Amino acid sequence: MPGLATPELAPSTGTGTFRSLRGYNYRVWAAGGIVSNVGTWMQRTAQDWIVLTQLTHHSATAVGVVMALQFGPQLLLLPFTGYAADHLNRRRLLIATQTAMALLALCLGLLTVTGLVRLWQVDVFAFLFGCTAAFDAPARQTFVSELVGETDLPNAVALNSTSFNIARMIGPSVAGLLIATIGVGWVFLINAGSYLAVLGSLALLRGSALHHGRRATRARGGFSEGFRTIAGRPDLQAVLLMLFLVGTFGLNFPIFISTMSVRIFHGGARSYGLLASTMAIGSVAGALLSARRTTPRPDFLIGGTALFGCGFIMAACMPNARLFGLALVVIGIAAQTVTTTAISLVQLSTDPAMRGRVMAIVLAVSLGGTPLGAPLVGWVADVLGPRQALGIGAASGIGAALVGVLYLVRHRGLRLHRPDGWPRLTLSPAAEVPPAGTLNSAGARRL
Repeated sequence: MPGLATPELAPSTGTGTFRSLRGYNYRVWAAGGIVSNVGTWMQRTAQDWIVLTQLTHHSATAVGVVMALQFGPQLLLLPFTGYAADHLNRRRLLIATQTAMALLALCLGLLTVTGLVRLWQVDVFAFLFGCTAAFDAPARQTFVSELVGETDLPNAVALNSTSFNIARMIGPSVAGLLIATIGVGWVFLINAGSYLAVLGSLALLRGSALHHGRRATRARGGFSEGFRTIAGRPDLQAVLLMLFLVGTFGLNFPIFISTMSVRIFHGGARSYGLLASTMAIGSVAGALLSARRTTPRPDFLIGGTALFGCGFIMAACMPNARLFGLALVVIGIAAQTVTTTAISLVQLSTDPAMRGRVMAIVLAVSLGGTPLGAPLVGWVADVLGPRQALGIGAASGIGAALVGVLYLVRHRGLRLHRPDGWPRLTLSPAAEVPPAGTLNSAGARRL
């Protein structure tokens, strides 16, 4: 039976936190990506703000419905998104999805600038964005391995998260300033223009330098193979359940931060933007810490979920916006530790020909639960209060940590030792488990 142990990789050609940037293709991809990510976070901030303050009277439930529509397609389109990532040319697929999202942002911006926007229209655009992103996300996650290859994949995944969260640090604060000065609609239009950066980077990539792995064959039941892969892997099932709990009930930051900002701390758009950016400081720190590690470790996944829950407990108790912001930094560090570790573990332990389908399932589980979690969190914030809603996030982190610990207790032996005087949890493989890093019959490393 496979266990959650650290996958062993061939030695990387370089060392250091930013080693993936030594390759031309990854540098170009990262440069275009950070510009587009800033625009994406500006739009997310503006979308939540217009729903909460302009199209409703501070309705957290309405924000939750928009989030549900935006992330629900990850689950709804699951039979097609992973298949597309494994069978289609990922570079061309990304060009198509990024172009579609740019056009959607342009249309929403024009509606808002002209004063014609209504809540139902924001709901429709959120759903269309979600449908496009459902195809974009698994292709983008698996495309990273084509940019850097297997050995530097964990580093590249972590640097992608770093870029995403640097943008998360910049985008909301800039959006808050622009909303207060020129209006929400212009934020949507600026985001539409930001997609030109990532489209340009995709056009400039050197095709000869891409690492093309073994691709999937067009066989009947190809999509179901992804589920069969997970069905035979208790370790992947544990990771998926942990991601489901955190993603469904914990990663509802627009609701948590906006309701605390408006109702508890009585702030405006700038305050909301600054709080969202403050959490991104922790997210960047967590992503950089992940980038320094040469291999992902399952004990970081368990520790990250526990810290995630504790961070929410701290946030719920904070008396003012500044201390609340400090708690958000802790949550940001934990959230990035969980997501980057989980994505790296899953990709490195999956046959390259199956990665698109497996990653689509991972993303559907972690984000597709939003239609359940976001309206629930919004309802609790409306009825019981924003602080009580934060308790749901705390429970999700603690529950996910317990899932990881119970898996290890059931499938692996545990022992503690003290290298260099520091306690560290290590995993003792059961006798029947092959050494970590060995290949199974499908050519994938076991976790």
